[in-house]
Amino acid sequence: MNDKAILSKSTFLKGLQCDKHLYLYKHHYNWQDKVSEQQQAIFDRGHNVGHLAQQLFPDGADSSPSNPRAYSQALDYTIELIENGTNVIYEAAFMYNEVLVYADIIVKNGNKWKVYEVKSSTSVSETNINDISVQYYVMSNCGLEIEDISIIYINNEYIRFGELDLSQFFKVESLLPFAIENMDWIDEEVERLKSVVLQKEIPNIDIGLHCSDPYQCSFIGHCWNHIPENSVFDISRMHLTRKFELYDSGIISLDDIPDEFILPSSQQLQLYSYKTGETIINSAAIESYLSTFDYPLYFMDFESFQPAVPAFDNSRPYQQIPFQYSLHYQKSKQSKLEHKEFLAETGVEPRISFLKNLLEDTKSVGKIIVYNKSFEIMILNSIATDFPEFSKEIDELIDRIIDLMIPFQKKWYYAPEMHGSYSIKKVLPALVPELSYEGLNISDGGSASLAFENLLHEKDMFIIEETRKNLLEYCKLDTFAMVEILNKLFEISKIN
Repeated sequence: MNDKAILSKSTFLKGLQCDKHLYLYKHHYNWQDKVSEQQQAIFDRGHNVGHLAQQLFPDGADSSPSNPRAYSQALDYTIELIENGTNVIYEAAFMYNEVLVYADIIVKNGNKWKVYEVKSSTSVSETNINDISVQYYVMSNCGLEIEDISIIYINNEYIRFGELDLSQFFKVESLLPFAIENMDWIDEEVERLKSVVLQKEIPNIDIGLHCSDPYQCSFIGHCWNHIPENSVFDISRMHLTRKFELYDSGIISLDDIPDEFILPSSQQLQLYSYKTGETIINSAAIESYLSTFDYPLYFMDFESFQPAVPAFDNSRPYQQIPFQYSLHYQKSKQSKLEHKEFLAETGVEPRISFLKNLLEDTKSVGKIIVYNKSFEIMILNSIATDFPEFSKEIDELIDRIIDLMIPFQKKWYYAPEMHGSYSIKKVLPALVPELSYEGLNISDGGSASLAFENLLHEKDMFIIEETRKNLLEYCKLDTFAMVEILNKLFEISKIN
C-alpha cells in the first residue's frame, strides 16, 4: 500500500480546508513552518486533556502504535483487543478505503460500541462534526456496531472546588445524527482527496481566507513568500475579506494603492506615512491627552495564564489567572524611578496574594498607567467577581487607570515602522529604538504565560529559578517601556 495515499483524520481535515495544504503535507512535509512554542503548547494541551478524559472510562487498553508509521501494529492490536472481549479501548485503530482513524475512546455496551472523541475546546464546531463523521465512516464500514458517537469537550462553566470533578469538567454530546447524514459526502470527499494526493503537480491554489479558516495553515511561509513586507495585509482596521479583495485585484504592496484610492482617514494616514516616510504627529491631540497626567504616576503591567484544567479552587477552565505584575512609580518627572514587582509562587493560589500586594504597592495617590487597559481591567473585574470582598478596593483601583495606548490607537502618533499596529511591541522600537525586547529569553506575553504554566510541573530548581528571573526581567521591561514612551510623548508635545 502506498502510504502517501493513506488519509488520516487530520490530513482529511487539511484537505477540506485546502487541497494544496493536503498535497504539501503529503509530498513536501519539510516545507512546513516551524512549530511555535504556543502551537506546541496547544498540541500538548489537547494530548493532556485526552488522557484526562480516559479517567471517565478507566482500566482501558491502549492501542497506540509505538510510532506513527507502525499503524499496522495498532490495527492488528485493536482487532485482537475487540476479539478478546476488551470493554474499553483507548486509541483504537481502524482503516477503511485507505483512511486511517484512531478513536480516542471506545466503550463496549452489550453487543455495540460507544465512541468518544475528546477535544480541549469549549464548544462543538463544524470541524469537530467533520472529524467525528470521518471516524464514523471508517469504523462503521469496518463492521463495528456503533450505538453512539460523541464528542467530549470542556465545560467552561465548571468551577473547581476541591478535587477535580471530571463528570462536571467535561461535557458529552452525541453527534451520531450528523455522522450518519454525512456518510455519502465523506465517501465522495475521500475519493476526491485521494486523487489530490496522487496528482503529479502541486495544486494551483492561491492564498485566501482558507489559509486561516478554520485553522492557521502550516505552510504560510511557503505559500505567502511572495507577499512583500509592506502589503495590503498590513493595513490597520481593514477586514481580511477586504484585504483579499484588493489582493485579488492585483493590489498587493502598499505601493500598488493609487493615491486617489478612497480609504478611511486612519488607513489613509497609514498609507501616506508609508509612501512619504513621514512620522505623523498630532501635537494638539497629544498635548490635550497629556494634560490629564498629574504626577505622581504608576506604570503597571500584568501577566496571566489560562490553564485548560482549573488549577485552583474557585476558578474555571481557561480563566485568565494573574500571576505577576510590575510597577514603576515616579513622584515627578524629575524624580528617581521606583520599582516594585510580584511573581506568584508556583502551585499556590495566586489571586489573593497578587491583589493584596498590588493594593499595598499602589496605596499612595497617583494615576495608574497601563498599555491597553481592557486587559488589566478584565483581570481586576474577574478577581472582584471571584472574591467580592475586595470589590470596593478594586473599583477604586480601576478608576485610577489611564490607557497609554490611546495616542497610538488613534494615530495621533504614527511612524512607518509601526506597520499599521499600535501594539507596544511595535510602538516601542518606533518611539524608543534604543530600548528593545531582543535578547530576552521571554519577550512576549504568550511566552510568559506558557513559562509560568510550565513551572507548575517543573521539579528542577535551576530551571525554576532561571524561569522566574526571566519572567521578572520581561515584565519589568514592559513597565519601563511605558515610562520611556510617556517621556517621548512629553518631548513631542509642548507640555514640560
